[in-house]
Amino acid sequence: MTTTKGLEGVVATQSSISSIIDDQLTYVGYRIDDLAENSSFEEVIYLLWNLKLPTKTELDSFKAELASNMELPDAVIEHLRSYNLSTVHPMAALRTAISLLGLYDEEADVMEEAANKQKAIRLQAKIATIVTAFARIRKGKEPIKPKKELGFAANFLFMLNGVEGKDIEVEAVNKALVLHADHELNASTFTARVCVATLSDIYSGVTAAIGALKGPLHGGANERVMAMLTEIGDEDNAIPYIKEKVEQKEKIMGMGHRVYKNGDPRAKHLKHMSKELTKITGQSKWYNMSVKIEDYIKEEKGLPANVDFYSASVYHSLGIDHDLFTPLFAVSRVSGWLAHILEQYSNNRLIRPRAEYIGPKTQDYVAMENR
Repeated sequence: MTTTKGLEGVVATQSSISSIIDDQLTYVGYRIDDLAENSSFEEVIYLLWNLKLPTKTELDSFKAELASNMELPDAVIEHLRSYNLSTVHPMAALRTAISLLGLYDEEADVMEEAANKQKAIRLQAKIATIVTAFARIRKGKEPIKPKKELGFAANFLFMLNGVEGKDIEVEAVNKALVLHADHELNASTFTARVCVATLSDIYSGVTAAIGALKGPLHGGANERVMAMLTEIGDEDNAIPYIKEKVEQKEKIMGMGHRVYKNGDPRAKHLKHMSKELTKITGQSKWYNMSVKIEDYIKEEKGLPANVDFYSASVYHSLGIDHDLFTPLFAVSRVSGWLAHILEQYSNNRLIRPRAEYIGPKTQDYVAMENR
C-alpha cells in the first residue's frame, strides 16, 4: 500500500455532478462563469440534483416547492433560543439544528428515492431559515418568516434583516450561492458521502458535512480572511502586515488552493462584487486592501486568491456578521452535499480505506505485575 497524505491526488469515486479540469470548474458540464452570470441559485440546485437545466415550468414548480418548505417547526425555533447565545458559534448552532430537524421529519429513515428527494427539498429550504433565525434570536429579535414570492437569495436577506435587499445585494448573494454550490470531492462533500455510504440517513450526512465545513481550512477560511482585514485596519498597513506574516511563515487565509494551480475561477466574480459593493457602502478600503494583499502574495509566493478571499469583503459589505460567513457557505453548499448524497445512494458501496501502520511491530504482552 502507498500512503498519500491528505489523500491528495487520490481519485476516490466517479461523479456526474461537478468537475475541475485544467482549472475550469463546471457543474454537470456547464462552466461556472456562465452559471454565475446567468443563473439563479434555484436553477443551479435543480441542475445539480437532476443533472439537467430546468425548463421554465420545471423551475417555477421547483421554486414553489422550496418556498413552501422554508418555515421551521416551532420546536426548532425554541431549541435555538435555548443555546448559550453569547458563546455558541453559528456553525455549531447550525450543525445541531440540522440534526434536530431529523427528529421532526417522519420520513427521516425512509430510504426510498422519492422520500430522499423530498427530504433534500426540505433541508435545502430550511437551512437558510435556521441561519437567519439564529442570527436574529441572538440579537434579541424575533425570527422572520420567509415570503413565498421572493427568490432564495432575496429571502435570505429578508429573513436576516427584516427588509428586502436592494437589487445589487440580492445579486451578490445569489452569485455567492451559485459559486459555492458544489466543488467536486471537497472535504465536507467527501465527509457526507462517507457518512451515507453506511446507509445512514440524509440528515446525518448533512450534519457530518457541516462539521467538516466548520474548520478554518475549509469553510471557515472566509471568516478568518475578514478577521485579518479587520486586524490590518488600514490600506497602508496591508503590505507591512503581510510581509511580517510571510516572514514568520504563517498561512495567509484565502490564498492558493490545493486543486487549482493557476487560480480559482470563482474568485473573479466575487472580486467584482466586492469592488461594487464596497464602493456603494463607502468602504472601498476593504477591496483596495484585498487587492494589495492578493498582488503581493501572487508576486512573492505564486499564490492567487481563492473564492474565500473576496467573499469576506462581499459579505461584510452586505452587513452580515463575520461569524455568519461560514453558515452562508453552508446554505449554498448543502445543495452540492445533497446532490452527492443522492448520487451515493444511487450506486452505493461502503467507503472503507486502509491505513499504513507505522507503530511498533508485534510485541509480547507483559503481565501487570511485571511492567
